[in-house]
Amino acid sequence: MKRYALTLDLKDDPELIGQYIEHHQNVWPEIVRSIQESGICHMQIYHVATRLFMIIEAEESFSFGEKADMDAGDPKVQEWEQLMDQYQQRLPFAKANEKWVLMNKIFEL
Repeated sequence: MKRYALTLDLKDDPELIGQYIEHHQNVWPEIVRSIQESGICHMQIYHVATRLFMIIEAEESFSFGEKADMDAGDPKVQEWEQLMDQYQQRLPFAKANEKWVLMNKIFEL
């Protein structure tokens, strides 16, 4: 099993942040299915202020590139991403078209 940590910011607007949290308490079933079909076994998103932190546990065969290709061909995932985009704020150092930024592990106990 592989584990990944990613981060992203939200727009600094309490109303938008509340709406984003509400959406994630009622994620569309098509989105859950697409996540599972990509090889992701567990996913958690944590929130503080405007910062989001995601932990993914995935099968050894999981690939972010393959997940992106799957998502690009799924109209419901594209609809969800467009909806979420109104709440999300790219990190200043993110690459073009990069939302969630992969983090590097620097410590483990």
